[in-house]
Order: sequence, then C-alpha cells, then structure tokens
Amino acid sequence: MSKLKLAILSLGFTAIISLAWAFDDGDFQVWHTENQEKKINDKLKVTTEEEFRFGDDASDFYYQHYDLGFVFAANKNFDFGVNYRQVLAKENGHFREENRPHINATLKWDSWGISFDDRNRLEYRHFYWKEDSWRYRNKFTMKFPWKFTKLEFQPYLADEVFFGLNGEGLDRNRFYSGLGFSFTQDIKAEIYYLLQSSKSSGIWTDANVLGTKLKLVF
Repeated sequence: MSKLKLAILSLGFTAIISLAWAFDDGDFQVWHTENQEKKINDKLKVTTEEEFRFGDDASDFYYQHYDLGFVFAANKNFDFGVNYRQVLAKENGHFREENRPHINATLKWDSWGISFDDRNRLEYRHFYWKEDSWRYRNKFTMKFPWKFTKLEFQPYLADEVFFGLNGEGLDRNRFYSGLGFSFTQDIKAEIYYLLQSSKSSGIWTDANVLGTKLKLVF
C-alpha cells in the first residue's frame, strides 16, 4: 500500500505541474459546483445541483446548469437516479438553452481499502436550435483510504468518457485528480484538477480546469 500511496501522490504532483504550464496548450478554466441533498427515507433522497463555468483564462462566464433528481438506493452497492437538467451555454455571445433529462445507474464497492464508484448515465439532449441527440457517459472513480488533517482530506482519481449516440462516438474525456474533505458531517467539499479533452470537427482540444465543489446534506 505504501508504493500505491507514493504513486498517487506523484500523480497528484504531476497534475499540479500540468496545471502550471499547460495554459499555453489549452484554455484555463474555473468550474464551481454546489450540491444539496435531502434524505426522504432510508432508500430515497432528492438532490439538486448548480454549476458555473468560466473559460478564456477564467475571464468569461460561459456555462451554467441546474439539476433536480431523485436517487433510489436499491442496496449499498447500487443506486438508480432520475434527473432533469437545464443547461445554459454561451454561443456567439448569447446563452442558449438545452433541456437534458437523464437516468443514472451507479455501482459501488470496496476493494483493498479503496472505494470504487462506476456511474452510467444516459442523457436525452433537447435543443430549440438544432437536432436533439442522445449521449452515454461513464464515470469511474477511485477514492483512496488515506485521510489527512482534521478536515479529513481524502485523495481520489476519476475518469469520465462521453459517447454521442447519434453517430459522434467518443467525443470527450475528463480526467480528475482531487481531494475531498469535510467541514462538518453535513458540509462537504472538493478541490480538483480536471483535464478535459474534446473533439470537434475531428480535432481534439484540451482544457485545464481548476474545480471546486460544495455539498450540503439536510
């Protein structure tokens, strides 16, 4: 386990170095997400989420979304969720709306002290200004068992792939390296580095993202 710990810390250091020098290779962005979660009973909870993104070296507010969903915990290893998301993304100086209902099936398990999370998402993307489409997303997360300081900083890695189901195929990948921590039992947070690679017209481009998350549990 000590060798694994050293490898993860080295990877995190590499991510920080990448964030420092990669701005010339791709846009630097800042993303902030806020989550709220209310438990209805032992099996069901309601969730809301808001996210705001700044691009062009974090100078341009270009994206926001608002999400409402219900999550059913079948057991400790499987969750199923139904959500609706409204997306407002800037194009040609104006925000355009996307309505995005999605369903999520998440497998969870522990091995070697590491917590694994495999989320599968199917999205229907409804636009007023272009053809609607379907997309599949898979996000695989590893949370490591080490916790540091009174805030219990806990490292994690994640990777998410995006598949357009209307002929686009694999057109986006997100790699995360971050730390989760807790202010209190009901207030949790994350800070992370994200490398996003996106394909448009057959060309891949990268964005380097400094992200933060705040989660409130009621």
